[in-house]
Amino acid sequence: MRIGLIGTGRIGSFHAGALARHPEVGSLVVTDVEAPRARAVAAALGAEAAPDAAALLGAGVDAVVIASATAAHAELIVRAARSGLPVFCEKPIALDVPGTLAALGAVAEAGTELQLGFMRRFDAGYRAARAAVRAGLLGRLHTVRTVSSDPEPPPAAYLPLSGGLFRDCMIHDIDMVRWVTGREVVEVYARGADAGPAVFREAGDVDTAAALLTLDDDTLVTATATRCNGAGYDVRMELAGDLDQLAVGLDERTPLTSLEPHSPAPPPKPWPGFLERFGPAYEAELDAFVRLVRGEAPNPCDGREALAALRVAEACELSRRERRPVAVEG
Repeated sequence: MRIGLIGTGRIGSFHAGALARHPEVGSLVVTDVEAPRARAVAAALGAEAAPDAAALLGAGVDAVVIASATAAHAELIVRAARSGLPVFCEKPIALDVPGTLAALGAVAEAGTELQLGFMRRFDAGYRAARAAVRAGLLGRLHTVRTVSSDPEPPPAAYLPLSGGLFRDCMIHDIDMVRWVTGREVVEVYARGADAGPAVFREAGDVDTAAALLTLDDDTLVTATATRCNGAGYDVRMELAGDLDQLAVGLDERTPLTSLEPHSPAPPPKPWPGFLERFGPAYEAELDAFVRLVRGEAPNPCDGREALAALRVAEACELSRRERRPVAVEG
């Protein structure tokens, strides 16, 4: 199989390495708006470097992986779909609902596949949580708590292009709430704080946020996120029911210290970032994409899932700005 990869930044370079190692990928073509970066990645992996996206789409590839800047996702999805190519794209499809719907329409018209990069669906802990809820091990699920904490802010230039903390970061938690519980979010109430680094205020964003999500069966979800967690990278989910309580992301590397006298010592090597924490999940989602392209498996996360999560994230942003509960559009 011949795969094209658009975007060779941090996550794109990681994807390039995973694809180059995959036994079913015989050749890899990469491109980036920063051509020297693409050439360097290609040289390191024994891949080919294309001068631009048009050249890559015309290079006889069987499928395309999009890991470019967010603002380019929708256009590249449309171009790949019109070329008859299945696409794997990092979230989000677009930063707004109209852009997302336009890209989904192009995919549907072309009859191609679009898989979205919600990598937590391939993490062992989240998969076990989903299975536990489906098996009724918690009894009636009444409370869900999620945490997403980055150890440091992203580059200042990235913030104005990211879509904000809800669309860029908490959207993963939103997707997990829907995927693990099998329920839909019907109402949100969200707040944010920008008391941290000035770059967030300058970008019209917040560095810390909290949201109360109500599911369609009245299960309550609290979701928190921050870009300023000095202890390390912390992503967790807790699920509480009337029979049991389970946690995802609680292990010997969780950057969390208990002050109880007989508790374990602080983690000697806390998770430093998302690539280390979710490395196996990133590789697994690309393996699923390869199997999708080969006709060996169904799409594990199509564009409609991304649209549903985006609607919730947009409702959170509106709630934050207007300081009121917001119903989620279906």
